[in-house]
Amino acid sequence: MAGSSFGSHFQITTWGESHGKALGVVIDGCPAGLSLCEDDIQTFLNRRKPGQSKYSTPRREADQIEILSGIFEGKTTGTPISMLIYNTNQRSSDYGKIASVYRPGHADLTYDLKYGFRDYRGGGRSSGRETIGRVAAGAVAVKLLSALGISFCTYTLSIGDIQIDPARFSEQEIQNNALYMPDADAAEKAAALITACMQEKNSVGGIVECKIFNCPAGLGEPCFDKLDASFAKALMSIGAVKAVEIGDGTLASKATGRTNNDQMHAEDGQLIKNSNHAGGIYGGISDGSTITLRAHIKPTPSISASQTTVTTDGNTTDIAIGGRHDPVIVPRAVVVVESMAALTVADALLTNMGSQVAHLKQIYCPKNHFGN
Repeated sequence: MAGSSFGSHFQITTWGESHGKALGVVIDGCPAGLSLCEDDIQTFLNRRKPGQSKYSTPRREADQIEILSGIFEGKTTGTPISMLIYNTNQRSSDYGKIASVYRPGHADLTYDLKYGFRDYRGGGRSSGRETIGRVAAGAVAVKLLSALGISFCTYTLSIGDIQIDPARFSEQEIQNNALYMPDADAAEKAAALITACMQEKNSVGGIVECKIFNCPAGLGEPCFDKLDASFAKALMSIGAVKAVEIGDGTLASKATGRTNNDQMHAEDGQLIKNSNHAGGIYGGISDGSTITLRAHIKPTPSISASQTTVTTDGNTTDIAIGGRHDPVIVPRAVVVVESMAALTVADALLTNMGSQVAHLKQIYCPKNHFGN
């Protein structure tokens, strides 16, 4: 299976399956000298681990991180960082009944068509549990970017048709409710919607929004490696994401040039944008203003309501999926979206170091240890 790696200069490779012995990630290209410990990673993993509320799967996993390489005396060495998380609460027997049935909304059919074989225990590599390696690597990327003054604010923008009210936005509220919504009133309504879906043996989707602050101008390449294209690839690689927006996103297609263009003015010799409809990116290159991303996430395909499907030998049948599943993926996906965004920025930063001779002179022209 190809395609388990992401990034060029800050590159990650995830490995492992939902019901295998362990999952993990290898980071290649993290600069040396970054202070890093397992607690830095664990904080991120705790945001995505299962069993934290009635709105997530009851599967109980500690998701305890173990760093195997790349750290010495509390700092990165510049060599590959390998991290591992053991699976401790698998119940593969839950999936025995679907070994010969294609689950609607899952990758069961396409895996069989491509490989002629599939790991039906929770979906194997197509399981949302694969994202644990992305989050572990994302924690390292966020730590690196934090040292450069770049920060993130990521949250649930909507669940179903319940969307936050910008007038009630509170960053502190994000951590105060199980849905990671910055609007307490919207969180209460969304919780009621999820509860109703659970009672109907159904599920619901939503939108995660990510804002990136203090990202420097100049990241991204003009053609195929545009920064917005890189973000789109990063977020679309998350299994449940079906659409990505940047800035005004789909609203731009309904606007006019006059309303969509970000007009500018000079103030004390500084360039000031009057708006940020573009979401901080022009021509595939960051302009130094806040970057705004949105990931649209589908409803959890594993539902216990009866559905019609086909068996592997070509017979029509009905299926009601048992086991332990999230009635809504969105809250646990918040940190996954942030992680993939951070990995994209970290990779773009390292790529951009060679875009100007002046950058190279800043790195290589200072005197060496011997004063030469």
